[in-house]
Amino acid sequence: MAEIYGYVRVSTREQNEDRQMIALRDVAVPERNIYVDKQSGKDFERPQYKRLMRRLKKDDLLYIKSIDRLGRNYVEIQEQWRALTKEKNVDVVVLDMPLLDTRRGKDLMGTFLSDIVLQVLSFVAENERTNIRQRQAEGIAAAKARGVRFGRTPKPLPDNFEEVYRRWEKGEITGAAAARECSIPLSTFRYRAKRFESDRKQ
Repeated sequence: MAEIYGYVRVSTREQNEDRQMIALRDVAVPERNIYVDKQSGKDFERPQYKRLMRRLKKDDLLYIKSIDRLGRNYVEIQEQWRALTKEKNVDVVVLDMPLLDTRRGKDLMGTFLSDIVLQVLSFVAENERTNIRQRQAEGIAAAKARGVRFGRTPKPLPDNFEEVYRRWEKGEITGAAAARECSIPLSTFRYRAKRFESDRKQ
């Protein structure tokens, strides 16, 4: 007997899957048949998706909220769509795009239209992923140009750091001795000394 399934994906554990879950419940997907992955859509190495693929059989029906929930890699989305519809022989419905409903138009024209829409949407999904990466890179570069520093905020320098640094800079004490006086590891002293020197030159 054919079963109804749903697939949900969010990119990180912090993101909320409620919107997708509500959409699947609205089309009466049984809770036990909803598979949720909380990881990137860059590939299909996802534990719940793999479990779902093992469960699916001929004439089952799979709902997903939007094509980018399936994945974000253009070529891999195409391959998975073929695996689902041609190899597994299941029907797939993309809720945000009614044209992507393999239950309709089983004739040649319906299949052709569905394939065209899929190609366009998967291209858009991957293109958006590329644009996001580019915007992030540009944002980071712009922030660095403004002097924004990324990573953990460094601990305050020891009160005696500047005085010890100047003696070390003049060669009056070794790096190891300077680190001891500041009560920090030698590697930390060297790193902070470089940062201190760099900040002075700005």
